[in-house]
Amino acid sequence: MFEVIFLIVISAYFIQTVIFTIGMKKKYPRLPEDELLPATVVVAARNEEGNILNCLISLDNLIYPESKLEIIIVDDYSDDATNSIVSKFIAGKPKFKLIRPEKQFGEVKGKANALANAIEISQGEIILTTDADCVVSPTWAKTLASYYYDESVAMVSGFTNQTNSRVFEGMQSVDSVFLLSAAAGTMNLGYPISCIGNNMSYRKSVYYEVGGYAAIPFSVTEDFMLLKAFDKLNKYKIIYPLDAGGLVTSQACVDLKMLYRQRKRWGIGGLDADFRGFAVMANGWLANLGLVLAPFFFSTDVLVIWFFKIFTDYFFLQNVHKSLKLKMKFKDFVAFQIYYVIYVIVLPFVAVFSKKVIWKEREFGKGRSE
Repeated sequence: MFEVIFLIVISAYFIQTVIFTIGMKKKYPRLPEDELLPATVVVAARNEEGNILNCLISLDNLIYPESKLEIIIVDDYSDDATNSIVSKFIAGKPKFKLIRPEKQFGEVKGKANALANAIEISQGEIILTTDADCVVSPTWAKTLASYYYDESVAMVSGFTNQTNSRVFEGMQSVDSVFLLSAAAGTMNLGYPISCIGNNMSYRKSVYYEVGGYAAIPFSVTEDFMLLKAFDKLNKYKIIYPLDAGGLVTSQACVDLKMLYRQRKRWGIGGLDADFRGFAVMANGWLANLGLVLAPFFFSTDVLVIWFFKIFTDYFFLQNVHKSLKLKMKFKDFVAFQIYYVIYVIVLPFVAVFSKKVIWKEREFGKGRSE
């Protein structure tokens, strides 16, 4: 009986992976560089003295029509050297601005309030966001902005990998690409279920049409709530191109404690997903639970199904990495498989029974910052 159930679950998982691939490979028109819309890059930074300089250097190297680009760094009340590092770097660089979030937008907290302050003073028609612990590719801004080929496109997301100097980081990078591939696949088929705030963009006019962050319920994953608000309008295109030109590299979590807090925050944010999101998560949960249970029902057929699931993940991820001009080390994939099975099975229980989130030295619980 287990063999039959396991085969059904893995078959559904394989079909889902094929659907992700079809959606992810979808192509879109692009604007030439001389037709790009004015854009504003927004980075919210809190206590990022160890990361912010690399981020600033990459932003300064962006290839974009100079008269059409501004970059706003929001110092979210850092108590380290973040502000002084930014101030020193942007001196004499008019495309940069440094602000602090002086205005409170309703019940908006933390990062979302910092972003709202920057957007209010922005000049660009397209808002692009990344994080202070990220390095963007030189073509990042113009790649995402080029997909606003007509007024119907409201949001464009991009792929993010992680720094990869050791297996612990490489494992996180493979995980990031895997999760975003699922997000891209569903989004491009008209079912947006996820995005990531360190590599996303949207029309400022549509942002105000949904009421901005002030009108969106508080969440520890403010990017996801903004995506939901855009999708709810049901009148714009929300797309996720598989384009190496829009790649962002994020600083991987340095230890298990930080990784646990990050994934817990994502898991709690995921509780706001609709049926589509829960269906995708449930499929993955069942497939990985089957991997754990398989050794207890050992047979040749079970072993074949077990390897089929792993090979499905491997070839899927190899294809995505190749499209993004990245290399996936086999040892990182193996570490990812072990880690992914554990956290996918455990995370739903952690998210349901413990709502407290600690992130960027702030504590959140029951939907509000404490």
